[in-house]
Amino acid sequence: MTSWMTPSPEDNELGSPLPPPQAPFTQGDSRKPRRRVLGVLLTLVLGFIGGLVGNEVSNNWDLSFGSGSSVQSSNSPLVTSEVSPDDASVGDTVIAQVANAMSDSVVTISSSIDDGMTTGEGTGTGVVLTADGEILTNAHVVADATEVTVRFAGETEPRLAKVLASDPGNDLALLKIDATDLKPATFAQPGTIRIGDGVIAIGYALDLDGGPTVTSGIVSALKRTIITESGALNGLIQTDAAISSGNSGGPLVNFRGEVVGINTAVARSDANSAANNVGFSIAVDEIVPVLEQLRSQAGGQVREEGFLGVGLAARTDGGQGAIISSVQPNSPASLAGIRENDIVLSVDGEPIDGQAGLVAAIRDASPGQTVEIELLRDGKRLTVKAKLVARTGD
Repeated sequence: MTSWMTPSPEDNELGSPLPPPQAPFTQGDSRKPRRRVLGVLLTLVLGFIGGLVGNEVSNNWDLSFGSGSSVQSSNSPLVTSEVSPDDASVGDTVIAQVANAMSDSVVTISSSIDDGMTTGEGTGTGVVLTADGEILTNAHVVADATEVTVRFAGETEPRLAKVLASDPGNDLALLKIDATDLKPATFAQPGTIRIGDGVIAIGYALDLDGGPTVTSGIVSALKRTIITESGALNGLIQTDAAISSGNSGGPLVNFRGEVVGINTAVARSDANSAANNVGFSIAVDEIVPVLEQLRSQAGGQVREEGFLGVGLAARTDGGQGAIISSVQPNSPASLAGIRENDIVLSVDGEPIDGQAGLVAAIRDASPGQTVEIELLRDGKRLTVKAKLVARTGD
């Protein structure tokens, strides 16, 4: 998958940069110029294969009709199945119903990109939040955009959109178009998502012509933490529903037609690991507080992130948590009594599965907030309290 995103500064917010993830994750907006070379090559290959198959058939099978054979077309009707009232309970029928219900709440997003070094175009997907034109998408879909437009399925003309606020650390952005009487998507209640729930991903995959692409799968895992080009993301839903470039910012929907997440990234294979059908969505549990912050930003309030003041290292013994590799003097960590080689197991009761998890947990907390940090020190567990300060740009 193609991505032009650059690492986010919050990777360094605890005192040292994070190493690259063991398995790379790619955020799925499409940046082009778009090309049709693949289609041409595919046509040539299929044509060549068709020629070979045709020769083989003509050499081995006698396809001629006898002089008395009837070659007229039949008047028999096409054999079709009967529609049953119970069909609404069939899984693929539910998917069709949900896709149809969401059709007016999902838009394709096009961006003109200029990051100071390169120019181009980006595409992604968005979800309608309000009847008066608020739209939610990924921050990386509109990053470095000089112009953003959205288009609804069935419409021929794009609508100009304004980026009201963006949070690259949580990979969410709030857009606004001049509109009324839009159909807002319905979001699931936080805390109601379960592993094994059936889900549907809807979005403009690969910027294909026509309406959105619909794929289905299940919730494979919850509260995943990954590192992407934009930084550390936590509280993610993992799904095996196919997610491709262009799906970014689109909804992950349950079988009741409720948005449970915003699609953001996929795992990809590399020399050391293989990945199949491993995609990630920002869960509604994370969307709710971030949306409030985005609206505050749109109103002029500056977004400040929490800062602890530590460097981190990964555990290599197979255990949980993140290792404190250094502590800045007079930092919140130092004042709380955190020491080098302590292992952070949880923050405010939420388990920390690795460095990215701790980065995200501290980043999402507010300056002045006191957090409880569970540590493992010399084989013993202890809990300390740290009062965070605002993260600076240093």
